[in-house]
Amino acid sequence: MKPILTAGATFPAGAALPHRLAVGPAVALLALLIGLAAPPLRAQAPEAITLELNGAAATPDGACQLTLVVTNGLPQTLRRAAWQVAIFDRAGAVQSLPVLDFGALLPGKTRVAQFALPGRPCDQLGRIVVNDVAECTAQDGSDQRAACLGGLATRNRSEIGFGL
Repeated sequence: MKPILTAGATFPAGAALPHRLAVGPAVALLALLIGLAAPPLRAQAPEAITLELNGAAATPDGACQLTLVVTNGLPQTLRRAAWQVAIFDRAGAVQSLPVLDFGALLPGKTRVAQFALPGRPCDQLGRIVVNDVAECTAQDGSDQRAACLGGLATRNRSEIGFGL
């Protein structure tokens, strides 16, 4: 029976590799040359939209102003992109379900937008969850909600929890 090697397996100290596993210098050089001649492999990022909670700051009237950054990684222009978010307090209770409307987004375009949450001081916000797509329509009028939620990536640079 042939031995099965698993990740982390080693040969006993001082044991030689079986002859059939030995690789000669000509074979190693050939493998190197083939590797150099092959086109480089690129990790291609999936087409997606990135939504980042970049910051949260108190306004003079006590509201929390959220700064969000959205990048359209889709190949088409979005005539309108809007997401409904759930605002949770620090105890975990949902306080509101506002819609954050970013308007039109060109392919590859990054937009920064600010949204005030009246009557909600930042220090009382526990987390924000992207709940659903309110609207995501391409320039040609086609419905892109699946791409705007299924392909959505979130980032967070604030003290408030943020994600899907």
